[in-house]
Amino acid sequence: MAKIVVTSRQGDVRELEAPVDGRSLMEIIRDNDLEIEAICGGCCSCATCHVFVDREWQDKLPARTEEEYELVSSTEHFDEESSRLSCQIPFTEELSGIKVIVAPEE
Repeated sequence: MAKIVVTSRQGDVRELEAPVDGRSLMEIIRDNDLEIEAICGGCCSCATCHVFVDREWQDKLPARTEEEYELVSSTEHFDEESSRLSCQIPFTEELSGIKVIVAPEE
């Protein structure tokens, strides 16, 4: 099992274990009841799965698409370096241990 370290909006830190089975970070975080609404279900159309990715992990992620950038950059708490939509990050073995913070609710 691979791991994801998630900090909630309240500052609580949880370490999740998940298989590498084709799901996105959003799906894993949502399925563990951690404040990710994911209203669009992962279609990159709502930004309710906004997270801040720890700087040490950013180079291991796929580049933001133009669509993801447009959505996430329109949020109130956008951070140029660390803001990502968790639905756009496939969870892979290389990401085991990734640290993310759930962004404040919009």
